[in-house]
Parts: sequence; structure tokens; C-alpha cells
Amino acid sequence: MGAGVTGGREGALLVVGDVVTDVVARHRGPLAAGTDTAAVIRTLPGGAGANVACWAAHSGCADVRLLGRVGAESAAWHERELVAAGVRPLLVVDPRAATGTVVCLVDAGAAAERTFLTDSGASLRLEPADWSGGLLDGVAWLHLSGYLLFTESSRALARVALAAARARGVPVSMDPASAGFLVELGADRFLAFAEGLDALLPSRDEACLLTGLAEPVEAAAELSRVVPLVVAKAGADGALVARLGGTPVRVPAVPATARDTTGAGDAFTGAFLAALLVGADPEEAAARGCRAGARAVGRVGGRPPHRGGAAREGAGRGG
Repeated sequence: MGAGVTGGREGALLVVGDVVTDVVARHRGPLAAGTDTAAVIRTLPGGAGANVACWAAHSGCADVRLLGRVGAESAAWHERELVAAGVRPLLVVDPRAATGTVVCLVDAGAAAERTFLTDSGASLRLEPADWSGGLLDGVAWLHLSGYLLFTESSRALARVALAAARARGVPVSMDPASAGFLVELGADRFLAFAEGLDALLPSRDEACLLTGLAEPVEAAAELSRVVPLVVAKAGADGALVARLGGTPVRVPAVPATARDTTGAGDAFTGAFLAALLVGADPEEAAARGCRAGARAVGRVGGRPPHRGGAAREGAGRGG
């Protein structure tokens, strides 16, 4: 295991993960097959890894860095948006692939539930050659997006980054990222990687999928036998904090009116990690994560507001 998950740690948060362009389409009621469905459509910066980094910076983490891979057509825009959010971008420009794009279909009804159509593009073409030992200089915590495990090259990068962090005593966390992709990868392969982690932040559904258990409390407890700290995110039901096989502690949600649930889990993760880095215990960090998640669902898109105002919708197609 790594260096532990409690107590403040001096230094930066390094996030390694996906940077994508989100096309968010908010529609009301069912989609009309074979014809038009009225929607409000916006183009916004996104990606689970990038969203986590932005929410960590928004939540008070003073030094947040992001390693990701983008296409040349929108690299400058993504870099500007990350800088404006308080994140130091460490972006690799892919010579062949375009930036990943996710079409987010959001039902504008009460639940604001969303469905994703995903073209991973350059985001999952990260590879070990994109890593260098200097990336961990000054870093107190490494967070890996679970999306990295879903292609061979980015999975190899994740293994290299995890090994480098463990050699330096830097704690490592991961968010599994996608129940759909987890089914394709297989729970056993994911859990074999997770044995090297210090913290795991699955959604309730991901926790149940990884363990084969139907009850989230039991699933979180079971996962904490593999990873010392498990925080299962449960949306309107708050979160479950489980440590070393112990009985999970339930952290209540913050009431919110949902406009778009895209990125709510990323907001939770970013705020949670920012709180840990300033010395909060996991339960208090989870409470801050719940507050960030509540703020996130009231916004369209997966990012917090930044000092330049809201992300410039539709600006992402040029340099």
C-alpha cells in the first residue's frame, strides 16, 4: 500500500486522465425516434479527469496539475479553459487523433438523468512515453481516472504512474469512471489493479458491479478489504465511507435541484481530494464532496465556474 490517506500533505495534486469536448443536449421527455426532438445544445470542456482537476482547484487545492492527451484542433482551447479553472495543464498533443468527444443526452425532467455517446479519441491514447519521473516532483497525491484502464496503452501508462508513485510514497486514488466500460474490462482485472491503490471512489452502481453484491453498504465494505479507503458515491443518498473492511459510515447528501447530473461524481471526487490534502478526515472530505456534487448538478456541464466566468460555450473548435 501507499503512504496513507489521512492528515494534510504538503504539495500538489496530479490528476492523470481524460480531457474531452462535451456536447450537451438537454431535452425534455423521451427522444422521438426517426424525427426531431427539441433540445438546448452546448459545447463545453469536459472529461472525467479534467473535471476532477477543475473541481479540486475550485475547492481550494492551490496546485492542481493535469496530464492528458488531446487533438491539435482543440488543444489551445482546452489549455485555456484549464488555466482559467486554476489547473496547470500538462497536455500531450496527439499527432493523429482528434480530441475525444462525448455527446451527453440529458433529460431535462426532474432527475436530469444523462446518457453518454463516447468517442474517446486522443484521450485514451495516453501511453508510457507520456510519463516522466519529473511529473511527481512536488506532488503529494496522484489521482488516476478509471478511464485509463479501458485501452491497452493508457492502462500501461496507469501502471507506470502507479509504480512511480508507490516508489516515492505518494498516495494514489482512482475513480472507476464507467460501469459500462467496467463490464467490458471485467471486475477481476480492475480489482487486480486496485490492489495498489490507497483510495477508491466508485459510484454506488460501480461498487456493486465490482463486488457482485446488490447492497451498496456491503459492497463498499467488501471493496475496503482490497483498497484501504473506499468512498462510494450515491447521488441523492449521499456517500458511504468504508475503511479497511470496517462498517461503512453514511455521509448525507446535500439537497439540490438538478439541471444536469453530468460531472457530479467528478465534482465530489475533486472536492474530496482537495479536503484530504488540507488534513480533513475521510468523512469530512466526503461531506465536502457531497456539497460540491450538489453545486455541480445545478449547472450544465461537468465543470465549476472559474475566474473567467462560465466556460465559453461553443468556443472549442479552434485554437
